[in-house]
Amino acid sequence: MQNQRSLKKAFRAAFPYTIPIFAGFWFLSLTYGILMNTSGFFFLYPIIMSITIYAGSMEFFAVSLLLGSFDPMKALLMTLMINARHLFYGISMLDKYKGTGLKKLYLIFGMCDESFSINYTADIPKDVDSGWFMFFVTLLNHFYWVSGATIGSIFGSFLHINTKGLDFVMTAMFVVIFMEQWLKDSHRISGVLGIAVPLVCLFVFGSENFLIPSMIMLLAALTLIRGRIERREQL
Repeated sequence: MQNQRSLKKAFRAAFPYTIPIFAGFWFLSLTYGILMNTSGFFFLYPIIMSITIYAGSMEFFAVSLLLGSFDPMKALLMTLMINARHLFYGISMLDKYKGTGLKKLYLIFGMCDESFSINYTADIPKDVDSGWFMFFVTLLNHFYWVSGATIGSIFGSFLHINTKGLDFVMTAMFVVIFMEQWLKDSHRISGVLGIAVPLVCLFVFGSENFLIPSMIMLLAALTLIRGRIERREQL
């Protein structure tokens, strides 16, 4: 009984945080389902892919991979380049995921951009289990994506949605999240690195080749200074 109350409290605390994600996810996942439908794929394809891959940008790119010639190396490199940012998410969430038990397996699998941003920045009430809070945030966002892709794949031929400008919605959301985190942190070392390193790599490697070097350098830098950042946060 006590466990059920704890779960309900965690769900009620997590749900409001996911409402803005619901709006963005549904339009984007509907678009993905419609794209798969109009590309000639059976409706189960986008449903299964949205459940198992659960990586929006990669799922859109996977459409062209499935329609093109068999090229596993290209698929590997593009997947790494598109989703390499999750390396930084993982480093940031090491401490937050401690003590979550078996929930950690799903938290790792379901850590998309939006779930990371909520779980990393949310002020979880002290009387709410943080592990279950993060679990429900992840589960709800996953459900939003899968349900939108399902509707789009089944009714794609009947739906006509103007999605112009929706890609900027997510960009704007992450700008706001960055600004909130910038104002919240006292040291701001990671924020400065996040801006400076890509700018340097953009100048050195050019606009078409700067992404992977930026991620490698950021990963190395954040790993080296992680201990210093944690010590400052404890002061």
